[in-house]
Amino acid sequence: MTGTLRGLRSVHEFRQAPPGAEKLSYSIGLPGGAHCAGSARSALRSLLDRHGLPDLCDNAALAASELVACAHRFTPDKEMVLKVRWQFDALRIVVFDQHPAHSSPEASEECRRRRSRGMWLLSAVVEACGGDWGLTPVLTPMGGTKSWALLPLPR
Repeated sequence: MTGTLRGLRSVHEFRQAPPGAEKLSYSIGLPGGAHCAGSARSALRSLLDRHGLPDLCDNAALAASELVACAHRFTPDKEMVLKVRWQFDALRIVVFDQHPAHSSPEASEECRRRRSRGMWLLSAVVEACGGDWGLTPVLTPMGGTKSWALLPLPR
């Protein structure tokens, strides 16, 4: 080899085994909009395949899509954050949105009920695989909502 290429290794020498599930921890900013549900599905499938968790792809993609779609319904075209993490033998999918804080506890509770009713498909999928899900206001002056799903490996 000559010139600046001397001493450089080929790309093939740097390839490593794919990271395991214990290294699965990502935060993805989504710009807002209905298309973000599809982006969340695609990203999640890719991450789970890369980290050796392909058995979770279908349920996780559906869960992420539902969480993002619900966030979009309540905060149309606002940025949101999708977090994905493998911890304690389960996949945690969290979506943070920018839903404004409510003026009263009653209004907050009614909004939570409306959101929960809209997540019937998420509820069915999570229940079928033995997981859990929920949503809660984010305790910041500007408000926000954290919705999440917890999915164990299929048995």
